[in-house]
Amino acid sequence: MSKYDEKIDRLVTDKEVNTGDRSKQKINKKGDKRPQNFGTKRRAEEQEKMRRLQREVQKKTQLKVSIPDEIAVGELASRLKKTGSEVVKALMKMGVMASVSEVVDFDTASLVAMEFGAKVEHEVHLTIEERLFDESEDKAEDLVVRTPVVVVMGHVDHGKTSLLDAVRKTNVAGGEAGGITQHIGAYQVEINGRTITFLDTPGHAAFTSMRARGASVTDVAILVVAADDGVMPQTVEAINHAKAANVPIVVAVNKCDKHGADPDRVIQQLMEYELVPEEYGGDTVVARISALTGQGIPELLEMVLLVADMRELKANPKRPAYGTVIEAKLDKNRGPVATLLVQNGTLKTGDLVLAGKAVGHVRAMVSDKGSRIGTAGPSVPVEIMGLDETPGAGEKFHVIKDERMARELVEQRRSAERDANTSAAQSMTLADVFTHMKEGELKELCIILKADVQGSVEAIKKSLEELSNEEVRVRVIHSGVGAVNENDVMLASASNAIIIGFNVRPDINTRASAEQKGIDIRLHRIIYECIDEVKSAIKGMLAPKFKEDLLGTAEVRQVFKVTGVGTIAGCMVKDGKVQRAAKVRIVREGIVIHEGEISSLRRFKDDVREVATGFECGIGIERYTDVKVGDIIENFVMIQI
Repeated sequence: MSKYDEKIDRLVTDKEVNTGDRSKQKINKKGDKRPQNFGTKRRAEEQEKMRRLQREVQKKTQLKVSIPDEIAVGELASRLKKTGSEVVKALMKMGVMASVSEVVDFDTASLVAMEFGAKVEHEVHLTIEERLFDESEDKAEDLVVRTPVVVVMGHVDHGKTSLLDAVRKTNVAGGEAGGITQHIGAYQVEINGRTITFLDTPGHAAFTSMRARGASVTDVAILVVAADDGVMPQTVEAINHAKAANVPIVVAVNKCDKHGADPDRVIQQLMEYELVPEEYGGDTVVARISALTGQGIPELLEMVLLVADMRELKANPKRPAYGTVIEAKLDKNRGPVATLLVQNGTLKTGDLVLAGKAVGHVRAMVSDKGSRIGTAGPSVPVEIMGLDETPGAGEKFHVIKDERMARELVEQRRSAERDANTSAAQSMTLADVFTHMKEGELKELCIILKADVQGSVEAIKKSLEELSNEEVRVRVIHSGVGAVNENDVMLASASNAIIIGFNVRPDINTRASAEQKGIDIRLHRIIYECIDEVKSAIKGMLAPKFKEDLLGTAEVRQVFKVTGVGTIAGCMVKDGKVQRAAKVRIVREGIVIHEGEISSLRRFKDDVREVATGFECGIGIERYTDVKVGDIIENFVMIQI
């Protein structure tokens, strides 16, 4: 700064500085002599000119306003650059009495805006779903031919699972309780160098919703009809589901080798439901098969591939995956596990998946063969781990990018569900249901439902709620996957509800808590019994012939393989006593694995009749070897009452 000061001093002499001061004073004096009103007059003219220009610009450029579906009058006024009173006055002229704080619809607001000469645009608010999910159409060049997804449908015990066994050359039906498929399975099968994805859906009436879900995600339906039984109620349901989902039907007339089989009668019955075979001039493919001997199955599969080829099934593997949750369960070691069917795109390990109220990164993917895989393309069923809870079976899943927005959407969905379930509940034990109905006290029978997989929960819930009549409404206030726990007992106590467990068991603490609070826990393994019991309670005919008396429980600490004897479970009796004459049930992670009888009970080398609490023993179970460390063995007897 000092350098610049010196330079100025050199350039400007004293004389010039003085004259500059004098001239400055002179100008100031001249300015003093000017008339006072000159600046004000000039300013007024300028302002008038500006106003005139502004009016001309406004005439040339019409005001544009964007109005949503609903808008407050005050907000509309600010967007129209008018006062609230002007907009209220315009509304009154139209016969709408609204204050500044009230809300008007789009049509009314747009009429007001047009009244003021504004151009109206409809403001569209995008929901979180619209922002998260990529619903864009696939380009033709990205589409590739995909594997067909085939569903096997039909009446209970007509041989759907046996047909799948014959196709897969494995035994599935043997492991089902009462010979009924109670879970949906998804499998991939290689046929003549081509792949078909099969979905196995249960045949019982209670699984209508599961079958509907099966039809909505598939390309071809195989309708299995037994040649000796003909068209049954669930056969008709299956036909209706397939038609509603616009899925082509291939009829497989099963058990053609059985004595008394009449395939032609079955075909005649099917024609009543507009399924006319090709041999009679129709367009329905009919194959005569035997799942037991394998007769006609290769021809059936060729027909399925032919029908699928006619549909020209294509998908885009380059986009983020989306599809449907086929099944979901809670695994003690792995957490929530979901079986997904990818319908379009490619699912990769590490992808962020949103399914219903469940969200999470795919930690691991397992194929239907049980092997770990890194990617799954269109029409591939996979079991994934990494979700924060079990999604509902039948939920759509999407691979998304924004986790924060996904969590926000999940919270919205949870909030909507909470609002729907806010009404209070009132109930008692099943044995008292009819009495309370007659006394007019019972208006609603509340049930807490727990099952081993999500599909069973959904199916039983739907069946139970359909039992409602004019006197009583059956309402499932809570349903979930996993063992009956103390939270369920607390909820049942607070809401006076009954707990129904399907293929699951309560632990010792839960059972003790339920007995103390007087909570009725009903446990079932076959769906007919579960529904019939509630139905009988409502009709006042509930008279249980047998009551289960739990004698004791033992925990498996070690497993021994003994030559000539089989597998022996080394156990510690945790509660009560274990009696050799009583029945046993093996419970793994709260889910019933096996029910049977004790073949041997030993303390050291001695055969014993019973073992008390706190003692170790060796238990051999008749015709069962798959015992694991950590399993709980329940010892019980059935008492006639």
